[in-house]
Amino acid sequence: MDGDMPVVAMVKGVAAIHQALQTMPLSPGVYRMLGEKGEVLYVGKARILKRRVTSYTQLGKLPERLRRMVSETVTMEIVTTHTEAEALLLEANYIKRMKPRFNILLRDDKSYPWIMMTDADLFPQVTKHRGRPAKGASYWGPFASAWAVNQTLNLIQRVFLLRSCSDSVFASRTRPCLLFQIKRCSAPCVERIGREDYAHLVEQARAFLSGQRTGIRDELVREMEAAAQSLEFERAATIRDRIRGFAAMQDSSVINPASLDDADVVAIRQAAGHCCIQVFFIRGGGNNGNRAFFPAHAKDEDAADILTAFLAQFYDDKPPPPQILLNHEIAESDLVADALSIRRGRKVEILVPRRGEKKAVVDHAETNAREALERKLAESTAQARLLDGMAELFGLDAPPKRIEIYDNSHIMGSNAYGVMVVAGPDGFEKRAYRKFSIRGPVTPGDDFAMMREVLERRFSRGLRDRQEQATPGDWPDVVLIDGGAGQYSAVRAVLDDLGVTDVTLVAIAKGPDRDAGREWFHVADRPPFQLPPRDPVLYYLQRLRDEAHRFAITTHRAGRSKALVKSELDEIPGVGAARKRALLNQFGSARGVKQAGLAELEATSGINRETARIVYGHFHPGWSGE
Repeated sequence: MDGDMPVVAMVKGVAAIHQALQTMPLSPGVYRMLGEKGEVLYVGKARILKRRVTSYTQLGKLPERLRRMVSETVTMEIVTTHTEAEALLLEANYIKRMKPRFNILLRDDKSYPWIMMTDADLFPQVTKHRGRPAKGASYWGPFASAWAVNQTLNLIQRVFLLRSCSDSVFASRTRPCLLFQIKRCSAPCVERIGREDYAHLVEQARAFLSGQRTGIRDELVREMEAAAQSLEFERAATIRDRIRGFAAMQDSSVINPASLDDADVVAIRQAAGHCCIQVFFIRGGGNNGNRAFFPAHAKDEDAADILTAFLAQFYDDKPPPPQILLNHEIAESDLVADALSIRRGRKVEILVPRRGEKKAVVDHAETNAREALERKLAESTAQARLLDGMAELFGLDAPPKRIEIYDNSHIMGSNAYGVMVVAGPDGFEKRAYRKFSIRGPVTPGDDFAMMREVLERRFSRGLRDRQEQATPGDWPDVVLIDGGAGQYSAVRAVLDDLGVTDVTLVAIAKGPDRDAGREWFHVADRPPFQLPPRDPVLYYLQRLRDEAHRFAITTHRAGRSKALVKSELDEIPGVGAARKRALLNQFGSARGVKQAGLAELEATSGINRETARIVYGHFHPGWSGE
């Protein structure tokens, strides 16, 4: 056995697996290996559970990673399924939710934007949407980024002139907005376009988003020519501008393969024990953008296994397209296609093209994957050197894997927020950022008290998590705060009170005249010191501090804006989100509701007589209710 894997642990792990095998069924399903504190070590699926799990007792045939996993296994849990395809889908869901460290993990917790068009409105709205789809609307997407969907929305406005404003704004308009002036909207809010003509624009937009692009362009050309022949030159000029916008939309995509309608192009590239997977979204014959992914995996994993795990996890929360084009064969291709077909509700085809236009598209995606991986490796190498320098500077036993930086922001104590920014070997880990609304009470300007509250809340929770489950990745090696000796002493006292002794605390104080490059550093058992102005580690520490400051300011401004726009309707008992929306749709603003008469309130859709009287009484305190 390996020197760092004791024989006793291996024997115990195998015994735990044998114990689970006594009641293991011969059916498809998902199994979970659990550690000493109940944490999920590994999730796997099998067509025959008992046969698959038995293989983990044959240690000589297992790679080192799985032998280590067996040595840490204390117990097992299983869930049976009807088919192996269902087991594959359940396995992907468990891996994404539980993040077991011995699995290939897709780091992708971001939602993808879609284009949404309302169905029930007389004048449908087109806008960007994230999250779960709502009833009463149609969706097109997904798009790879907010930039990609915004670009398409802007061009759709140019071509089809559909409204993008909210229902409350639409209902309250008395004259056209700026979008009408710049020819981005047909102004249905003030009846500059009739219902039938607007419905025709909606029909064209739906056809375009569904891929019927050539027919829409030809129709616009015929309309322009007909308008010109009828001497309606102003209308012909408007249609001409729409055609120009259509041409811009056609040219905006990087790749627009004629042979693809709805498909995802997925290419993997490996180097130096790392990999990049590039995904291009092709919808309606157009390119909806691309995104690079860097799954976490063991260095010896091959491309087939990584791609298989990626596809299952990637489509766990989004519908797959009819075709998925790959640059590499995957394990169990038919099984993955069956599982994704279940997810989509219709057939999904997985192809590895060998020639023609589809092969060219896949090659283009692979080139992007290679370039993204090269950039990532270069950044990782530079980052590793900086972390090595940081370890040497502060006397750490090893380069830090997790650095937490804290800052707070407020105006004379109001809308006070503290923030935590996280950095590590892969740069800033924005998924781990945290905001803390200061609960107080805090004396205006008492930054020490704010920082004390933030640190107490963060590390109290961290200590509880440590006791309940193994979460070493969430515990920092270094805590960096903005401040001098006073801030250092205050935070040190908090950590000492909580019994936190295994975290290196560093305070970075601005130098004379607050000049960057002349900062003083405060650490334990060492007098304050400065670094040479051009030291790369100094630049890195400045970046960490500045990112925390940026996040604190952004968080404070968002909180302040939210407080400023809080509606007076929020203060009325019995008026929740739905009734508030009904009132705003009817009257346009809280002021409009305030000025409304009782009869108008009672006539509002979604507002009953009792609620109308409560609202009216709120704005008219002297009213007797008679």
